[in-house]
Amino acid sequence: MLNIGCHLSISKGYENMGKEALKINANTFQFFTRNPRGGKIKELNEEDINKLLELMKEHNFPIILAHAPYTMNLCSDKADIRDFAKNMMKEDLDRMEYLPGNMYNFHPGSHVGQGVEVGIQYISEALNEVLTKEQSTTVLLETMAGKGTEIGRSFEELKMIMDKVELKEKLGVCLDTCHVNDAGYDLNNLDVLLKQFDKIIGLKYLKAIHLNDSMNVVGAHKDRHQKIGEGTIGIDVFEKIINHPKLRNLPFYLETPNDLNGYAKEIKLLRGLYKE
Repeated sequence: MLNIGCHLSISKGYENMGKEALKINANTFQFFTRNPRGGKIKELNEEDINKLLELMKEHNFPIILAHAPYTMNLCSDKADIRDFAKNMMKEDLDRMEYLPGNMYNFHPGSHVGQGVEVGIQYISEALNEVLTKEQSTTVLLETMAGKGTEIGRSFEELKMIMDKVELKEKLGVCLDTCHVNDAGYDLNNLDVLLKQFDKIIGLKYLKAIHLNDSMNVVGAHKDRHQKIGEGTIGIDVFEKIINHPKLRNLPFYLETPNDLNGYAKEIKLLRGLYKE
């Protein structure tokens, strides 16, 4: 079965996200843990979370993905911003234990002129402070498009972070199709890309995929998402991705510029292309 969902809003509660997923024929979903442009977090409602867990069990949701806010920069040049980001991640991961065994995705951050090596050192130090042996959540570093001073524009940069983390078994990678396209990886040569990933990071660490078409050509370093089949990547490539033997059993998450009806259409399209 194709495990696919989209980005849903937590504003109406956990159970409601599960219900919205079912309405659009999704069997997983992604959500921001808090305001994506800030640090404000919704009050924890255990009853609501338990209702979502029951719904997920009843409808065989394999896993769901939480997403850290965009403002969380673990490698800022300012100590107070780095500390704020670490505290934010720690709080998020503590709360994720109410949803045991799921995943938490974050953008590695921007080094803002300090250099990649300094940024990577800050990120790995933060992860070593925050990750615990007891946690059940897998933390995913997302592949980035490489705009500005973003870290994570290459598999090598993600590998450098992971190699410095003590609890590496708690880590994974979320591959974003728009981001890797804009970073310079050609998804038309999918087997070559996956061989690169496996050689550098290891395919066992690839835990999820963000399915997004791109408004830009390969290597543009711009990060502009487009609807599936309407961008430069194209529908044929997405058909190959969801059916590839090394990828087909992973969870896929849409972050395309859509409303709920638009996501429903994309999920229907992709389910129709999936070879059971």
